Amino acid sequence: MSIPSGAPAAAPRVPEAVHRRRWAILAVLMFSLLIVVLDNSILNVAVKTIASPAPTGIGATQSELEWAINSYTLVFAGLLFTAGLLGDRIGRKKVLLAGILVFGLGSGLAALSASPGQLITWRALMGFGAAFVMPATLAVLMNVFERDEQPKAIGIWAGGVGLGIAIGPITGGVLLEHFWWGSIFLVNVPVAVVALIAMVLLVPDSRDPEPGRVDPLGVVLSIVGLVLLVYGIIRGGELASFTDLTVLAPLLGGLVVLAVFVRHEKRSSHPSLDIAYFRKPAFSAAVSAIALVFFALMGVTFFSAFYLQSVRGYSALQSGLLILPLAAAQMIFAPRARLVVDRFGARAVCTAGMLLVAGGLAAFAFFDAGTPVWVLCLVFFVQGTGMAHIMPPVTVTVMQALPRERAGSGSAINNTFRQVGGALGVAVLGSVLSTVYRGRIEGHLDGVPAAARDVAGESIEATLGVASRLGPAGRPLIAAADDAFIGAMHVTALGSAAVALIGALVVGVFLPGRAAGAARTDRPEREPARSASGPSQG
Repeated sequence: MSIPSGAPAAAPRVPEAVHRRRWAILAVLMFSLLIVVLDNSILNVAVKTIASPAPTGIGATQSELEWAINSYTLVFAGLLFTAGLLGDRIGRKKVLLAGILVFGLGSGLAALSASPGQLITWRALMGFGAAFVMPATLAVLMNVFERDEQPKAIGIWAGGVGLGIAIGPITGGVLLEHFWWGSIFLVNVPVAVVALIAMVLLVPDSRDPEPGRVDPLGVVLSIVGLVLLVYGIIRGGELASFTDLTVLAPLLGGLVVLAVFVRHEKRSSHPSLDIAYFRKPAFSAAVSAIALVFFALMGVTFFSAFYLQSVRGYSALQSGLLILPLAAAQMIFAPRARLVVDRFGARAVCTAGMLLVAGGLAAFAFFDAGTPVWVLCLVFFVQGTGMAHIMPPVTVTVMQALPRERAGSGSAINNTFRQVGGALGVAVLGSVLSTVYRGRIEGHLDGVPAAARDVAGESIEATLGVASRLGPAGRPLIAAADDAFIGAMHVTALGSAAVALIGALVVGVFLPGRAAGAARTDRPEREPARSASGPSQG
C-alpha cells in the first residue's frame, strides 16, 4: 500500500453520473459524520444521570463513567489509521457501510445496558464502528469532487465537525429532559438506518486501483502504538499526574512502538504510509496545526463545561445552547474559507485563525462568576471563526498532498492527529486544572471531616457534593470552591492560549503563502464532455 513520495499525478476525472449528484453525496456523508462526532460530546451531559441508582441510571461509579467515555476514544483513535488503509484497499463505501452498521448496533446495545460494564463494552463497539466512518467520509468526498471544488466541500465537511461538537450537549440535554438516559444512544439507531439506505442509493465506491502488498507488521505496530499512547494520555488525565508508573509505562511504550513503526515504514518496500510526506514542511505543519488546535480547544471545552454548570449554575441544555455561537461561526465561515485563502494564502489565513483561537482562549483568564452572557457568546463566536479559518485550509493541504487513490490514508492521518491532539488537551490541561484547583481549595477544607477532605479536593463537583452534605455550614465552602475553580481556570486558559500561539507560529512559518496557495486552488475550466472513466467506482 505504498504511497509515492513524489507530487501526486493528475487525478482522473470524476465520472459524470457521480459528478451530478456530488452535493447529495456530501449531504449523506455529513449525515453519517454528524452522529459520530455528536456522540463524542453527547455522553458528557448524561454522566450525572447514569451515575444515579436504578431506575434513573445504572449506578456507575466515577471510574466507570470515565471508562464509558474513554473506551470509545481508545478504540476510535487506535483504529483510525488502519481503517483508512482498509478503505483504500477494499473500497471506501464498503468500509463506510460496515462502520455505520456497527456504530448503529453498538448504539442500540448501549441504550439497553443494564450495568456499567455493559455500557463500557458497547461504547467500545461504537468506537470501533466510528473509526471506520470518520476517515471514509473525507476519503469519499475527495473522490466525488474535482480538485477545484474540494476546498469548498472540505469547508462544509469541517463545518459539520464543528456543528456536531457543539450540538452534542444540546441534543443530550433535550433528550434527558424528556426521556431516560439510554435515549442519547438510541437516537443514533434510526439515523444510522437512514444513512445506510441513502449510502446504498447514492454513494459510489472507490478504492486504490493498485494497492500493492499488505503491510501487516506496519498495521499491527500502528494499532499497538496508538492504543498505548492514547491509553497513557487518558490515564494521566484520570490521575492528574504524568509521573505515575501506570501512566509512564504505556506512554513510553506507545512512543517506542510508534518509533519502530516509523523505522519500519522507512525501510519497507511496501509501506502503509510513506514517511517522506512528513518531510514536506507544509504537510507536517498542517497535521501539527490540526493536533495543536484540538489540543487547545478540547481542553477549554472540558473546563468550560464545569465553569458554566458548576460555577454559573446553568443546566446541561443551557450550557449547550451557550456554545451555539461556536457552531454558528463554523457553519457560516468554514464553507467560505477557501475564498479567503484564494485571496490571502493559507499561511496568513491559518495564522490569523490561530490567533483568534488563542485570543478566545485567553479571554477565559478574565472570566468570573458574573461575566455577562453576551461576552461568553462573543468569545465562543470568535473561537468558532478562528477554527473555521484553520481546519478547511489545513485539511485541504493534507488531503491534496496525497493522490486521490490514497485518500483514505490521508483522511486517517488527519483524523488521527485530531483525535490524539484532543485527547492530550483534555488530559494535560485537565491535569493542570485539577492540580491548581487542589492547591487553591486545600486551605478551605479545615472544617471538613477528615474522611471527606481528600475527596473534596479532587474537583469542584466533589467539593460541592461535600458542601451540600454539610448543610448551612457548607455555604462558605461553596464560595471558596467557585473562587478556587475560577483561579484554576484562568491558569489553564492561559496554557491553552499558549498552545494555540505555538500553532500560529508553526503555520506562520511553514504553510505556503499567497502565491503558493493560489496556485493550489486555481480553477481550470471544466471539460465540455466528461469521460465515463475515472477513479475506481463501484
